[in-house]
Amino acid sequence: MKAPVVREFTEPLPVVVGADGSEPSLRAVDWAADEAALHGVPLRIVHAYRWDRYEGAAPAREHGEPSAPVTPDDVVVVATRRARRHHPDLTVTAEAVAEEPEYVLLRAARDASAVVVGTRGRGGVADLLLGSVSLTVATSAGCPVIVIRGSHDKRAVGGRHGGIVVGVADAPTAAVRFASEEARRRGAALDAVRAWRCPTHDTADHALLAGTPERVHEERAAKELEAALAGVPADVRLRRHTVEGPARRVLLTASHEADLLVVGRRRPGQFGHRLGRVAHTLVHHSVCPVAVVPDTD
Repeated sequence: MKAPVVREFTEPLPVVVGADGSEPSLRAVDWAADEAALHGVPLRIVHAYRWDRYEGAAPAREHGEPSAPVTPDDVVVVATRRARRHHPDLTVTAEAVAEEPEYVLLRAARDASAVVVGTRGRGGVADLLLGSVSLTVATSAGCPVIVIRGSHDKRAVGGRHGGIVVGVADAPTAAVRFASEEARRRGAALDAVRAWRCPTHDTADHALLAGTPERVHEERAAKELEAALAGVPADVRLRRHTVEGPARRVLLTASHEADLLVVGRRRPGQFGHRLGRVAHTLVHHSVCPVAVVPDTD
């Protein structure tokens, strides 16, 4: 008798979103719900807390009167209701955990397709400064982390610009693949940007650079960009850009005309996880949401 065929069915990895009861975190829930619906995966809402009642700067209006006490269960209920507002059929799970938020979210990231976080820090300067929890998660999570920045509508679908920007480094990275898939699912254009600079030590005395040092560096950047985009699916509307200037400045400028900005995060070095100067600048100052994608190549 033949042995029965055993088929293994794995559950799709959820999109995880951190909710702390604040308005910025509920906008993160909006984005996360869209993201989960786009990819056909569940949404997991996580509220981590250190005390028995809300400890943020200002709870969202959906929690009722500002003077009313807000419990961890209240945060979970409001966030779940917010997630189902636009996606009533979305599978949503939610939990409140009495533990440090960064530890809870990093643990949840091990079994997540992406983690979505807001920008509010404990100082209450919403949409201006990145909180320590969001920064820690973006720096160390093993999956893409989407930091919801900017003051426009926080929805992953129907963005005002209809475009996603990806910053392309020296070699193909997971960031390009992530950005390509996000653009394809949204039917959005993908703007691939390769910043380049002409080093100050390049002079006309150099035999290969005589007269046109800038052109040589731009052509090199164009070749690197083309190599990085080799695996982008043909059905993605791809636009290529080589721009002279520091990558941080170039990508910050591009964020003004994007619905999502995607950057990579290199593998941990001898000093552990690091964002890098470009990604660090973008998650603090971008005008639009930023996806930080860890390199898996």
